[in-house]
Amino acid sequence: MQRYWVEVQIEEGWPADVEVLRRAALAVLIHQEAPPVEVAVVVSDDETLQELNQRYRGVDAPTDVLAFPNETRGPFVGVGGQPRYLGDVIISYPRAEEQAHDAGHGVEAELQLLVVHGMLHLLGYADQTEPERTQMWETQEAILEALGVQVNLPD
Repeated sequence: MQRYWVEVQIEEGWPADVEVLRRAALAVLIHQEAPPVEVAVVVSDDETLQELNQRYRGVDAPTDVLAFPNETRGPFVGVGGQPRYLGDVIISYPRAEEQAHDAGHGVEAELQLLVVHGMLHLLGYADQTEPERTQMWETQEAILEALGVQVNLPD
């Protein structure tokens, strides 16, 4: 029986590999030993991320990744053994491209980093305080290492 369902949607023909992004999302779920869940990963543009950022966070600027947990059924409550819908991870391809260039690694690696980061947010990780950020980034790094993804993270 399949434990995890990951739907990946690439909008506007961005050159992103659906299977690479699906594997990144699955790696997080496996690493975190999540119960059966469904999740959607969408690769979009700056305008979409800016609109979502403004609407849901009150920030009128594009961003690299947003995570929208499905909070309608409480934490990990499924119906009749069905997987719970965990939520959505939305990524800006132009932000990923720019950040990859600035960091000196590939766009595919940056997209995987953003998927992992967004998935951890869906699973309840936060990065607002230094201790939270440290825990989240250590977990993120362990997952990326397990995937064999090399990224140049800031210190």
